[in-house]
Amino acid sequence: MAEIIRMPRLSDTMEEGNIVSWLKKEGESVSVGDVLAEVETDKATMELESFFDGTLIYIGVKEGPVPVDGIIAIIGDKGDDVQKLLADAGGNAAAAEKPKEEAPKAEEKQSPSPAASNGKDMSSAPAPSHAETSPAPVEAGSGDDRLKASPLAKSIAREAGVSLENIPAGDHGRITKKDVESYLKNPPAAPAPAAAKESKPIQAPSTVAYGDMPVTQMRKVIARRLGESKFTAPHFYVTVEINMDNAMAARKAMNEDGSVRISFNDFVLKASAVALRKHPMINSSWMGDKIVVHEDINIGVAVAVPDGLLVPVIMNADRKSMSYINQEVKTLAGKAKDKKLQPQEMTGNTFTISNLGMFDVDEFTAIINPPDACILAVGSIVEKPIVKDGAIVVGNTMKVTLSCDHRVVDGATAAQFLQTLKSLLEQPVRMLV
Repeated sequence: MAEIIRMPRLSDTMEEGNIVSWLKKEGESVSVGDVLAEVETDKATMELESFFDGTLIYIGVKEGPVPVDGIIAIIGDKGDDVQKLLADAGGNAAAAEKPKEEAPKAEEKQSPSPAASNGKDMSSAPAPSHAETSPAPVEAGSGDDRLKASPLAKSIAREAGVSLENIPAGDHGRITKKDVESYLKNPPAAPAPAAAKESKPIQAPSTVAYGDMPVTQMRKVIARRLGESKFTAPHFYVTVEINMDNAMAARKAMNEDGSVRISFNDFVLKASAVALRKHPMINSSWMGDKIVVHEDINIGVAVAVPDGLLVPVIMNADRKSMSYINQEVKTLAGKAKDKKLQPQEMTGNTFTISNLGMFDVDEFTAIINPPDACILAVGSIVEKPIVKDGAIVVGNTMKVTLSCDHRVVDGATAAQFLQTLKSLLEQPVRMLV
């Protein structure tokens, strides 16, 4: 029996998926678990697996965006009537995408421009400048733009600092995620000194592609969601300065034996979770006709990735120790940078923390991450003169700014939350009570 393959909803905010490439061709046999295609969502590039055995008898969209539930393929038997199956399934949406597939062919006939020669579908994008054909940063000057590799493979190789030229291609002469992971697990022996000169271009500064840049699915969703948040939710901001001397001493004591390496971000996350339990209105959401006060405290941690921003979520953060939080944040942040986060690891947040302290940013304001009512922006720890017991001494302070949705949170509520957070960070032992 033929099976219609539709674009799945791979994240809670996904409205369409962008088909990057097909790993199976029409007419090829398919087994359960085989990777059919790579799909770029608003949050990651994910592999679309087959849940059926059979033959891939139809590919609806070779490359480009497809709305959720749109028909993208059919798996069945070679003798099946594809047009009848599409008609029965309501395949008009898939048929409408066909002109996008044919556009590159027409473009190739018109002129041998760089955009046409690289085989990309440019029918829905503005005409690029010649600089847009430059390769990804890690592959600069190496000719990797001529190599066939999946976006996921390129991303993993870029994070590992490996040139795709050094990785043997797998099936169909195309480098996949498995090929890169296999290479990283069993790297070849170090090259002889004579070959060192050839590897220098890999470490050269990245080539910048000036001109028009296509908007990724992730960037589209960031623009839409944060635009809606900023211009729909009435934001206001409250800032406090916190003395971090005791937190610094506590962190030093915790890290002395070397078994754990607690960060200041872990302190802020744990203190925020404890403070949220005492101020539940900060841990709530505006739902139009009601305000939902969440029982669970699930804190999102903003992580910068090459394509934008991902927010993995620490579930039930108030019930976890700082060492556990530390390990979970590291694991999820690593997954975020490798584009391996699963949808369930990025949903359910009730509060968000954005920390730019590692970039020597003293203070900033952040846009609320829906559906949260608040987000905490954390600055760097600064050594400065402070007044202590009537005397001017050298102290270490940190500024935090709480962005609030005024539909849910009032100024006094925000100030009380920050008072509690400040007292917990200035006396960390209170987090254990």
